[in-house]
Amino acid sequence: MKKVVFIFGLLVSLTLSVNAQDIADNAIGLRLSGGNGAGGEISYQKALGNNNRLEIDLGLANEFADFKATGLYQWVWSLEEQFNWYAGFGGGIVSANGTGIYGAGVIGIEYNFNEPVLLSIDYRPEIGVAGGLDGLNSSFSLAVRYQF
Repeated sequence: MKKVVFIFGLLVSLTLSVNAQDIADNAIGLRLSGGNGAGGEISYQKALGNNNRLEIDLGLANEFADFKATGLYQWVWSLEEQFNWYAGFGGGIVSANGTGIYGAGVIGIEYNFNEPVLLSIDYRPEIGVAGGLDGLNSSFSLAVRYQF
């Protein structure tokens, strides 16, 4: 049993070290979503290490009457040279139908261009915890960010 645990631990550590990806210190841009999302969001990413980051999104909807703020902690792994995939979790607040609090997850894929441009596609499920956001909401999005 000890050998199995040791081999499993070794494989996991090798996978993480091989797939560790240097990410930009900062990235800012737009995240455009469909479904039950906010429609358009200003998005900011801050690197917290070699393969994890914090993403903060602020969106306006319903003719700018409602706002939505989301914070997500993400892990980033390399697929190929300039392709990465990422997953994470977090939460936020929304003002639609009264103020609500929700939990969120995210999974996506991104492409780092040779210029400081990052293009990503992701899926974000959200579940209302308190307030005006009820049930499960989700959205697919396309984001374009400038990295610096």
